[in-house]
Amino acid sequence: MYPSIQPHRAICELPDELISQIAAGEVVERPASVVRELIDNALDAGASHITVRLLSGGVRLISVEDNGVGIPANELPIALKRHATSKIVNLSELESVGTMGFRGEALAAIQSVSELSVLSRTAEQEHAMRLEGRSGELQAAARAIGTSVEVKELFYSTPARRKFLKSDATELAHCVEAVRRHALARPHVGFEIWHDGKLVTQWRSPSGEMSLDYRLADVLGTDFLQNSVAVQFTQGHLHVVGRAGIPDIARARADQQFLYVNGRFVRDKVVTHAARSAYEDVLHGHRQPVYALYLEMDPQRVDVNVHPTKIELRFRDSREVHQAVRRAVESALAIPRANSAMVQDSASENINADAAWKAPAWKQTPMALQGQNVQDLGQLWQRSMPSTPPVARISESAFNLEDTQDVSKKKDYADVADSWPLGKALAQLQGIYILAENNQGLVLVDMHAAHERIVYEQLKLQIDARQLSSQPLLIPATFPATEQEIATAQASAQVLMDLGIEISLLTAKSLAVRAVPTTLSKGDPIALARSVLAELQQHDASTVLQRAQNALLATMACHAAVRANRKLTLEEMNALLRQMEVTPRSDQCNHGRPTWRQITLRELDALFMRGR
Repeated sequence: MYPSIQPHRAICELPDELISQIAAGEVVERPASVVRELIDNALDAGASHITVRLLSGGVRLISVEDNGVGIPANELPIALKRHATSKIVNLSELESVGTMGFRGEALAAIQSVSELSVLSRTAEQEHAMRLEGRSGELQAAARAIGTSVEVKELFYSTPARRKFLKSDATELAHCVEAVRRHALARPHVGFEIWHDGKLVTQWRSPSGEMSLDYRLADVLGTDFLQNSVAVQFTQGHLHVVGRAGIPDIARARADQQFLYVNGRFVRDKVVTHAARSAYEDVLHGHRQPVYALYLEMDPQRVDVNVHPTKIELRFRDSREVHQAVRRAVESALAIPRANSAMVQDSASENINADAAWKAPAWKQTPMALQGQNVQDLGQLWQRSMPSTPPVARISESAFNLEDTQDVSKKKDYADVADSWPLGKALAQLQGIYILAENNQGLVLVDMHAAHERIVYEQLKLQIDARQLSSQPLLIPATFPATEQEIATAQASAQVLMDLGIEISLLTAKSLAVRAVPTTLSKGDPIALARSVLAELQQHDASTVLQRAQNALLATMACHAAVRANRKLTLEEMNALLRQMEVTPRSDQCNHGRPTWRQITLRELDALFMRGR
């Protein structure tokens, strides 16, 4: 039923307490909201250690203690008033916010729905002062320099809100997650969480140099560090750092995606889409990538005053940010892991040696980051490739073979292991896998998946450079075609030519393949034609190159790659390994599956119980 019409009531101003309680509904959703706001204040105060104490999931008590600069005694009563803050004083400062807090709403909102007290001491004070929020009473107390904020009986004054809270365990989990998000952005700050008198978790700041990788491993686990790649990229005033998980550890849910802008954890559709699109070529289906990305930019180019919770923001130039994030993640993922410094156990053994933490760009001069974009990597790879297409060369038992044979003659194995990340081929297993030995142990390679990626990346480079050459067939390959295939071939003739394929009508019910891309000249022309026509049927031919180019090229590459049960010589196997080492994204095939796996000597020893 519709609500009944109320009699006219005079317009009047709401009392301050009710205004604060209404505002609290936007700022304070649950105990985790209080934890987030109080930690923001502690970080702005320069704290290097923060302790969070909770009772009953934070409903009965939330206490946040820090060792920051403290609040002067005469400013404590003002700190609890609405719209009172030390962070900004004018519109100019609002447009270039460099602190975590700035709205001046948190403490007042929290006080309106709880029993709040603040205990603080500055370096100039002989003792601390304690302010009771409800009574306004200010009295001397004992405390070291810093601030403690206690929030008791959350939502006691708004019992309807309290009924919407979940179990203590659920609310505790949300509080821990709030602290974890701060911990990932501040490796130089130590954090402790206590619940009902017991230590739940803690993240200590490392002694000496403060390492972002150390904190990432501490919070997300060493598995994340071992299975992710470093991201370092600069585009103009934008800097993107962090780590991107390899496709192997993608998840069904997007619950391990951490995004920070100038040190603030945010959720933003622009950046999330940019990061996900960077995985398009290596992660298919609905799997969600795992990453921790940190954007540093001029505060004046981002508006953080969008929502009271400050978890949303707005970029002045969204396209610029999207492009930078996508290129940053793409560049990191494009480098074959075999050539990176992170091969299996090396990551966990050297988490302090990878990237020393420096003060972020919004606190000092931007760090000098060096990153190569995908185009640079592609050009570097193209220059390293032999002039003869690898598909033709493998059919002729020559996949960089001259170089492989020369190296084998001139070096002993120890030297080869150092210079060849994927090692030296030993044998072929069941016509499917290549077994190789490197200085970490045993390497297993899915030869079809690996070759498929190599051919795919070559096709992409050629079509981007408008160099996708076509080779006429001496004898056209003919096949009976469906009405749909014939219609698609005629309607998409120019698109097919752009892909290096020429298909013409032979009879009313058959087609003839007269030319194929030179790179794919050794494949099955009929299978290739039918697969590409099937792809074209699903897309508008006029825009297929923009919307489905990579899908088409992936299909073409799949048909050109070496098949299972194809016997390869050791020279061919070694040549394939060398191509993998210089091919972007060679860790995954075109369908997102891994192309190789490393089995370390330590793992082999464990299988045979050596050393026990």
